[in-house]
Amino acid sequence: MELSISDLSKTYSNGVVALKNVSLDIPTGLFGLLGPNGAGKSTLMRTIATLQEADSGQILFGKIDVLREKNEVKKVLGYLPQAFDFYPRDTAYNLMDHFALLKGVRDKKIRHKRVEELLKRVNLWENRKQKLGTFSNGMKQRFGIAQALLGNPKLIIVDEPTAGLDPAERVRFHNLLSEIGENIVVILSTHIVDDVSDLCANMAIIRKGEIIIKERTNVAINSLKGKIWEKEIVKDELPAYEDKYYMLSTRLFAGKTFIHVFSESNPNNGFSLVQTSLEDVYFYYLT
Repeated sequence: MELSISDLSKTYSNGVVALKNVSLDIPTGLFGLLGPNGAGKSTLMRTIATLQEADSGQILFGKIDVLREKNEVKKVLGYLPQAFDFYPRDTAYNLMDHFALLKGVRDKKIRHKRVEELLKRVNLWENRKQKLGTFSNGMKQRFGIAQALLGNPKLIIVDEPTAGLDPAERVRFHNLLSEIGENIVVILSTHIVDDVSDLCANMAIIRKGEIIIKERTNVAINSLKGKIWEKEIVKDELPAYEDKYYMLSTRLFAGKTFIHVFSESNPNNGFSLVQTSLEDVYFYYLT
């Protein structure tokens, strides 16, 4: 199934334009939606998840009209919000059992089997009697994925899933998402470029409520191949380089300052050609 978004717009009562004629076709697999904070990512995710209304436009998931057939959407949707802090005093098992009941799994034995299966899948079965409030951020995110998988969804939305995770938890979460996204639509909304680069074959960048690029991830990276140049500089020199070059980004490595610039040809002056990354693409379209 494919998720098709056409001319979706949303303006809040305070006049903020959150979405402006957003159109996207999202195929089966992991799809990355990149953008800075306040770009409209969460508004778009909440609208797809039927948690808020759009002013205009259409969203279709297969034959389901998402904006009009909310109950049908909920039957096929799994959603992991940006902050998953529900019921901190309850145990992981009790919460999963409760969510399964809300999903319509009435038979207690079937419910237990499904809860056990999902908690084992996210490596939390041994922690099933532990209160959610005592979980680490990574454990909470894995629990969030487990509850999102209840009901065998065909569409899963994960909003900023790796923010605050340590490197080991991030790798574990990436592996979990990669496995889940083989046969269903998974939308990964994030400002962390590496998450999309590592996981998603298709991506889009949103800025100020508008989609500014939608492309296969490797095609987007290859479009800037041979045009990204790097140089180590003294930090005090940065303003002069910003004035002279098409500056994309700066980064510190081992206490040294490196800059990336875009140029169709060799800018000379000590610059070296570097392999293009999705981060370069991200800053190219946001600069």
